[in-house]
Amino acid sequence: MIWLIWRQHRKQVLFTLAALAALAAVMVPTGLAMHAKYAGLAPCRAGLGSASMITQTEAVARCESLSHAFQQEFGGMAFIAVLFVVLPVLVGVFFGAPLVAREVEQGTHRLVWTQGVSRLQWALAKFGLVGAMTTVLAIGYALGVSWWFQPLVSGSTGRLNYLSFDVQGIVPIAYTLFALALGVFAGTYWRKVLPAMGIALVGFAVVRIAIEVLARPRYLPVQNLTFAPGGSQTPNPAAGNWVLDRGVRNAAGDLVLPNAQIGPCPPGGCFDTVAGPGAQNWVQYHPGDRFWLFQGIETGIFVLLAAALVFFALRRLRTIA
Repeated sequence: MIWLIWRQHRKQVLFTLAALAALAAVMVPTGLAMHAKYAGLAPCRAGLGSASMITQTEAVARCESLSHAFQQEFGGMAFIAVLFVVLPVLVGVFFGAPLVAREVEQGTHRLVWTQGVSRLQWALAKFGLVGAMTTVLAIGYALGVSWWFQPLVSGSTGRLNYLSFDVQGIVPIAYTLFALALGVFAGTYWRKVLPAMGIALVGFAVVRIAIEVLARPRYLPVQNLTFAPGGSQTPNPAAGNWVLDRGVRNAAGDLVLPNAQIGPCPPGGCFDTVAGPGAQNWVQYHPGDRFWLFQGIETGIFVLLAAALVFFALRRLRTIA
């Protein structure tokens, strides 16, 4: 049974390995270049610490200048990271959706089920082998992308922000397993390959966007930070905080300048005319040290969704003639 499943899916695995090798050919040299360049920036970023606020000094300004130069040189690499966000859904479309739908569409499932192999045995062997191969590939992909993207993240806004969070840590593995399970589930309902692929693609996009936009910012209560435009304190660029909202509030606490920040200003300076006396800069954020907690929460959500989809797919197999 395992040999048959391998024969059916070996081309997909080989094509996937070839695609990953092509990506590695791009990632390794660019990753080495970014790591080498970041080595000169790392000491000053480490010196800023992890506090949310720091005192503005010449050393901080110099470190920010180095960070800006690094982003100017390598910031375009973030467009490659968008491709890594798409990779998990391709697994669902090209691995998961055809897994059952192709067998049913071509009628080959009947031959297997009349050879002394039960539907449950067939499904567990098929799902298990493809799932194991997918998991191994996803782990390798997640480790590689995390290593490649680390200098860009460390030199900029941190790991909790959109895109950075999605391609690092363990969540890419959970996304991949969810995409695979969604494709399998779609194939048990829409028993033709192309409709199942379309449902897997659209369903993955809808769930990912919904959780990223609606759920992730609410995993834990947000924190708020206020600081005077004329003070010496400034948000720490190395803290890695995920800023959800910012603005300027007047002395009464009303938001008068959304998505803005004023200062640093001398005492009695610019903030008096813009927002009135007593104006404060305001930031709403999640601290950067919540990265692994958020990774664990989101991984758990997608693993549970994947398990539920596999369960319902197994139940659905009972109704296939």
